[in-house]
Amino acid sequence: MKSAPEISQLTVLALRDQFSGSVLTIGDTDYDDTRRVHNGMIDRHPAVIARCLGDADVVDALAFAIEQGLEIAVRGGGHNVAGRAVCDGGMMIDLSLMKGIWIDVEQQLARAQAGVTWGEFNRATQLHGLATTGGAVSSTGVAGLTLGGGFGFLMGKYGYTIDNLKSVEMVTVTGEVVRASSKENAELLWGLRGGGGNFGIATSFEFILHPVGPTVQGGLIAHAFDDAASVLGYYAKLTTNSTDELTVAASLTHAPDGSGAKLAAMLTCHCAQAALTPIKTFGNPVVDNIGPLSYTSLNELLDSAFPKLAMSYWKSCFVDELNQGVIDILLAQFARCPSIMSKLIVEYLHGAAVKLDASTTAFPHRSLGYSILIIAQWRDAQESQQNTAWARETYDLLKPHMRAATYSNYLDDDEGTGRIRQGYGNNFQCLQRLKDHYDPDNLLHRNQNIPPSKAS
Repeated sequence: MKSAPEISQLTVLALRDQFSGSVLTIGDTDYDDTRRVHNGMIDRHPAVIARCLGDADVVDALAFAIEQGLEIAVRGGGHNVAGRAVCDGGMMIDLSLMKGIWIDVEQQLARAQAGVTWGEFNRATQLHGLATTGGAVSSTGVAGLTLGGGFGFLMGKYGYTIDNLKSVEMVTVTGEVVRASSKENAELLWGLRGGGGNFGIATSFEFILHPVGPTVQGGLIAHAFDDAASVLGYYAKLTTNSTDELTVAASLTHAPDGSGAKLAAMLTCHCAQAALTPIKTFGNPVVDNIGPLSYTSLNELLDSAFPKLAMSYWKSCFVDELNQGVIDILLAQFARCPSIMSKLIVEYLHGAAVKLDASTTAFPHRSLGYSILIIAQWRDAQESQQNTAWARETYDLLKPHMRAATYSNYLDDDEGTGRIRQGYGNNFQCLQRLKDHYDPDNLLHRNQNIPPSKAS
């Protein structure tokens, strides 16, 4: 790969002259703000940042990077914890300015460009009382969450985000603009439903919408950490008996006031607006914000818990059940958590999300069970070692209870290729055939990479 000094200013100027968006190099206004992604641990300096406004810009930026021999990173929302949206000395193809959203109310469909965040998407669709399964943090990008699978408050009733993905427009490494749908390039659509950015640069996504909101029943309820064992036990029983309309996540977290007080919380959404009285009457909550609220507000409740440029390190796994052994590990590890910004999150996979066969989409996780997300988060770089060590230790203790599976959207940058293969199970070989067809030279490898068969 070429480093920044090897790129002549003349070639950069030529790209700028034909570009609708902007082309930034080191020293330009907005360069530093643009290169930074959500995770404060990521501090990389691309040689060129191409801020695209449409497909034509993406085609030109991709051709420029290939011609110049630059490593390619693609940014949508920039939320990926591994920081794969930015590279040192290469080109960041930045899609974050591509904000178009088009809604067909009659057909209950929406198309969103790759720079749209879930907050922006929900704001637009909720004008019509419509929604699809999307991210629970409003600044998360539509593109990244979708390409990796997509958990959200509506997954029990309407499945994962990819289960609502009708078509994708994508730029290939050869500069073609292709559409993937059930009628065109259907195998590519299968791969884009969970296979990440391995096959091209996805520039827009068409989703099926559902009547949801503008008001739902949901919100946050929290108990003192002394009651955490009973809260997680209650959560395990609640989820195994829940209806598809109810999605509930549990968390061991810290009070948002900065006091460091530990809490056991549940975050709920009932998309059919049924009362959540049983959850509200359990135990002695210290916080109870459950009730009617807007669907957009529900999807903003966690925003302050994931501040931009906080340092973050994640580990995750799936377990079949939230048994006493798992609960004991979570409680003991959270009790010794070194940062008041860190948290453990448990999500229940049920209902429509697990009714399909594992081969229906590239994303294969179609069994009842729980996702456990270990989030180490802190501000001071001198505390990095102790926080990452805590996350790794928690993960290692959970190993006897884990499934042989992983969720690619939750993988940090130190996960090996074995974990990525494991994440796709029996679908990996089919994904590799798609990689061989669309990106045989693995030019798009800054992702949860599926290498072409010649490289594996």
